[in-house]
Amino acid sequence: MRRLTTAAAALVLAGAGLAGTAGTAGATTGQADKATACSTVWGSGDKTARDSGSQPLKNITTGRHACYDRMVFDVSGAKGKLGYHVGYVKTFHQDGSGDRIPVGGGAILQIYVNAPSYSPATGKPTYAGKAGQPLPGVDITGYKTFKDTRFGASFEGQTQVGLGVRAKLPFRVLQSGDRLVVDVAHTW
Repeated sequence: MRRLTTAAAALVLAGAGLAGTAGTAGATTGQADKATACSTVWGSGDKTARDSGSQPLKNITTGRHACYDRMVFDVSGAKGKLGYHVGYVKTFHQDGSGDRIPVGGGAILQIYVNAPSYSPATGKPTYAGKAGQPLPGVDITGYKTFKDTRFGASFEGQTQVGLGVRAKLPFRVLQSGDRLVVDVAHTW
């Protein structure tokens, strides 16, 4: 009887071990459940890097991904870290003038990038954004999270953008070479 109990206990433990590794195997083969595949550990609090540069903003683009929508600020030629401040605001006000700019969506993510939208040497525009207008060349039709974009201003070496999102969702800010990336998750 003792051997039978020991054998039964060994089978139960072996089955538990197989069940415990099933999730790990799925994760390595890309078959992980959606909660694991779409991490939302980024949080929704302000994110800041105080670094600054003098290279101007060249372009802003967006992209859709499985777990998030992405906005990319191209600061071609920037060396080192790019400075930024990104956070949710109740209303979007143009930097410098303080004028309110309406932004569609359930929440507004205000993005400051430490790069002017003009050449510091010549004063000529390097990015065609106009205060209060949607971002030029950016089409967010069909995006799951992004609902609206508005150019705020380029003031004192910073460019300001209002990003309307579906709700106050987790986001992250990354730098990839001379590009600043803002990802906003589709869900919590």
